Amino acid sequence: MSYFCQNGTLLHSIVELLVLTRDLTQGNVSTHLRQQATPMAFGLVAIISFDAVDMFFVSQLGDMPLAALAFCFPVLWLLISVIIGFEAGAVSVISRAIGRGNEQLARRQTTDTVMLAGLVMVAIMIVGLFTIDPVFRGLGATDEIMPLVHDYMSIWYWSVPVNAVCWICLASMRARGNSMLEGKIITLAAVVNVILDPIMIFGLFGFPRLEMAGAALATLTSNLIVMVGTLSYLHFKLRVFATPFAKLSVMLQSWLEMLRIGGPAMLTNTVVPIANGIVVAIIAGFGVTAVAGFGVGIRIEPLVLIPFYAMSAVASPFMGQNFAAGKLNRMLHARRVIAKFCLVYGLLLTVVLYVLAPYLASLFSDTAEIQEVAVTYLRIMAVSYAGYGMVMSACAGFNGMGFPLPGVAVSVCRALIVFLPLALLLKWWLGLNGLFIAGATANIIIGLGAYIWLGRYIRGHRCEEAHQQLY
Repeated sequence: MSYFCQNGTLLHSIVELLVLTRDLTQGNVSTHLRQQATPMAFGLVAIISFDAVDMFFVSQLGDMPLAALAFCFPVLWLLISVIIGFEAGAVSVISRAIGRGNEQLARRQTTDTVMLAGLVMVAIMIVGLFTIDPVFRGLGATDEIMPLVHDYMSIWYWSVPVNAVCWICLASMRARGNSMLEGKIITLAAVVNVILDPIMIFGLFGFPRLEMAGAALATLTSNLIVMVGTLSYLHFKLRVFATPFAKLSVMLQSWLEMLRIGGPAMLTNTVVPIANGIVVAIIAGFGVTAVAGFGVGIRIEPLVLIPFYAMSAVASPFMGQNFAAGKLNRMLHARRVIAKFCLVYGLLLTVVLYVLAPYLASLFSDTAEIQEVAVTYLRIMAVSYAGYGMVMSACAGFNGMGFPLPGVAVSVCRALIVFLPLALLLKWWLGLNGLFIAGATANIIIGLGAYIWLGRYIRGHRCEEAHQQLY
């Protein structure tokens, strides 16, 4: 008894480990996926609501600010995709450490990944601040729109390292099988953002009217508040961090292991925003209202895709833990469960969006041309969302297993090999609608291919494992 009195942190750590981690290698597969995805979905509602809320309030300022925000979205999602790559690397290495029962390694990886992500995103922020003009003029922004872009991005860029630190911390908890905490914290950030947005945009309660700058400042402020609270809670209450003053060789080893997964995952996730940026440049040729309508469509889209995002977010730690534990049959079972979910929910979305797309578009603009583009986009793309959901979960599964290159291949094939050539062809033939049909076609083809490839990859490792056991 005296040992635990003198070393109370050991007992405290054991209790914490029982509470904070969940063994995904035992129990019902469907139940695990559902229980992990549900709170994650609420958190994702909060994440995606940041941009949707910004767009809603900015739309009250007129069509030009709405178009300016649409030009910002490809860059926003490009940087967020880099952060998601760090998340993927963190979840993969931490979940596999947990699957092997090595909590000390999990804490080391958590600390080192947070530090690396913060440093990298500070550097990207600095580059972004000095390249606003060439980047957005390259996307097709006009002289009339550029001042509005400056107002928004010159503040929003500062939120990039803040987001990175906060999201990697929360991803480390998801890797431990605890997605509930992430959902709660992100929801809190969204609530703060909803409160601050109208105050800072329109100048309520004596606050100066900042319009576009106010939307970005509300996002930055809410993220700062949540980052400080998250770091404090995870360090002082949950104790998930190791010492930040480790030997450089130890940190480099952690960084290299994380980047082995995170680097390709960043490439996987950044392919889509790059393709979207090219699409925005193409759509700019159809006029400002077309860009604004496309911007409305791609802001509504993530809200309806939240269940797919949630499933892919929990697929990575599930696959990671079970792969490390050698439970390959459970991984095949999870693949089938995910595919059935994608098909059922995708079919539901097709019907619901066909009916509700006009109403949803009207929430963001009163201009008929903008609404028409947004509605057409949503109705065409909805047919393919089941395929896109499978693409996301398959890429997450590969990352969780520690094999990121297949995920890179899937994303590159979808965005660059299938979508862009088809988009250029169908744009010439069908005009603006041809771009949307190309996107839907790419989702369906690559979604089916990703499902097949993931199954073959898992079965291949099962055969290899059986062969090794024989010898």
